[in-house]
Amino acid sequence: MKKPPPPYIANFDSATAMSRALGRFLQGKDFPSLGLPPAGSLTHLANRLPERAREVVYSAGSGGEAIPGKMVDKVKAEELSKWVTGLYPRGRRYPAIAIGSSSGALVHLCAALGIPWLPQTFLIPIAQPDGHPDDAREGLEAAREAGARLLDANPELQLHHMHDPNQDRLTLQLMTYFRVKRLNLGREYERFIAEHLEPGGVILQVECRRTWPTTKVDDRYYFQMGALGGATPEEFLHGSERVEAYLARYGSHRRRWDPPEPDSEAPEAEWGFEPALARDIDLLAQRKGYRVVPVHFEEPEHLSHLVADLYRGWYRERGFQANRLLVESFILMEPYWTLRTGSVPYWMKFNMEPSAEALGRYLDGTEPYDEIRMMLFNHGVECVGLVGIDGWRELLGRARRTGSFVGLDEEKYPLDFGSIARYHTELKKVPARYPLPGFLTLGQLQAFLDSTDGRYPVRWLERPGDAWEAVRPPGRAAGESPRERRRRQTVVP
Repeated sequence: MKKPPPPYIANFDSATAMSRALGRFLQGKDFPSLGLPPAGSLTHLANRLPERAREVVYSAGSGGEAIPGKMVDKVKAEELSKWVTGLYPRGRRYPAIAIGSSSGALVHLCAALGIPWLPQTFLIPIAQPDGHPDDAREGLEAAREAGARLLDANPELQLHHMHDPNQDRLTLQLMTYFRVKRLNLGREYERFIAEHLEPGGVILQVECRRTWPTTKVDDRYYFQMGALGGATPEEFLHGSERVEAYLARYGSHRRRWDPPEPDSEAPEAEWGFEPALARDIDLLAQRKGYRVVPVHFEEPEHLSHLVADLYRGWYRERGFQANRLLVESFILMEPYWTLRTGSVPYWMKFNMEPSAEALGRYLDGTEPYDEIRMMLFNHGVECVGLVGIDGWRELLGRARRTGSFVGLDEEKYPLDFGSIARYHTELKKVPARYPLPGFLTLGQLQAFLDSTDGRYPVRWLERPGDAWEAVRPPGRAAGESPRERRRRQTVVP
């Protein structure tokens, strides 16, 4: 039985959900209800409530994950790392281990290679019941002492206090966001790498280079107003007609936000990579004889096109038509059933205009799909930059045969919280079943990258392939026994 996560970590967050999804996949399991206890009946009941009541339920549910600020010294960086490493199978060695920025496309890349990922960034929700989403200065002051205590107890962490009153309007009514980034590997990550990475293996150092205007509060302590999504940094700092209309729609006492003046640029709180960790990775690699392959990209979704093309080519090599696209959103993902249904994964960070535009560019530049299915994460707010249902229907209409949502009640979007329980059930209904394949080797990944001639906005600063790839039996995962491989490739209904 897997150890439950520390009580101060958020369940509905990118690093937490993506680690769970990948860990379950590497154990040969699927990912229902975001890897949490079954929530179908509760979300079904919540969906039957009026809109305002659903907003209250969402705020209360997310606020229930928060810890009081006076308890932040209970947060232990090594405990976070130990929970993550405990998600992955024991007794197995891997040709590579990824570490760094969150990305749903990265989850699918790791699933194809059969390797784990160790996140740098985690979310710790802090209770702030007396705050107002549109009062950023007050939010910072109310959390300042808790932030200092958190850092005093964890010298290996950097704190990014993130305040996004656009997408996180409902959650900010009862809590605030402390995102912490590891500055070094720490004992637990080093132990995991030493025990599970093959001699001479590869560390994929995954670096999203996206930055954001921030206010430096103290050493290792930044305040970030806003976040990647529909509104721009300029709109968070100085307002716009869209912001004014949004605040009026929600009855705010403001018509623009008034955050602390930014004085620096720092790695974006949720997705950005803090480069201090790279120095520690290099030191470990030198001591142990590992190879480090830095992977650089500017936006979280920049990996999505690359991974979709990798899967499509992989399916065709296996004799599939590769005509089925699955569009995922934020933490709604399913690596197991993606492969079982022969779906090409394309991951979007959110259901906002930049994500829709990126998906549109991908569809413009690739051979049309017969089928397109789409999951949309519902965050409950008609915010700046939200793409309405008609916009998503238009993208689904690009399919040659059929385009449909997966697990979504279109009339309740973006307040359809039942989608968290339905996405997995409906995805399993997709016709056709394929056996799980053997994992791709790093050599196969390198061959794919060599064939793309710099097509993607992703830089691989070293070659991931290596000479020993040629001697590994085809289709066999590192450290995987023949019995494990037979079980993983068994076709199940």
